[in-house]
Amino acid sequence: MEPIVLTTDRLRLRPFTAADTDAVHAACQDPDIQRWTQVPSPYTRQDAALFLTRLVPDGWRDDTEYTFAVEPLDGGPLIAAAGLHARGLGIREIGFWMVKEHRGNGYMTEAVDALARWAFGPLGVHRLVWRAEVGNLPSRAVAERAGFVIEAVERAGLLNKGTVRDSWLGALLPSDLGLPSAAPYLPSRAGGNG
Repeated sequence: MEPIVLTTDRLRLRPFTAADTDAVHAACQDPDIQRWTQVPSPYTRQDAALFLTRLVPDGWRDDTEYTFAVEPLDGGPLIAAAGLHARGLGIREIGFWMVKEHRGNGYMTEAVDALARWAFGPLGVHRLVWRAEVGNLPSRAVAERAGFVIEAVERAGLLNKGTVRDSWLGALLPSDLGLPSAAPYLPSRAGGNG
């Protein structure tokens, strides 16, 4: 897929470029980003360059990962990164981080909503999943504000920096946003025999 640009009332989600190297490197110095995400720690400028010149373009080209730089619609610095990762036919996993100075303004929830609507529309996704290590309360708050339903705690659900960790798992369906599904959905009946 060719990279695209998404917009919301306040944000522009655009493909990353090599020109974002310094901004990504600076953002990923945040101990919370290094702690809760799978970015390397310590995070070097070479890590940022690899992310922007290889991982991001390869993901778009291979249709495996669509990663966006999030910035104010009216211009300004990089405030976040968000992406959709392939997890099976019709399923994508959302991941994100936000620059510390811009947290608490609802930007991440707005970006997640934009990505979900794009996923359920042109991408034909029928299930969007979110996963975070148990204890990552800010990420969980974003997911819940965006409409994700927390479905489980997965024991040893994430491998991060060489350690397996328990994770929360949430999901968002098109119907949660009032959108049609790309495929019919037959939910199980509560109290059924199996």
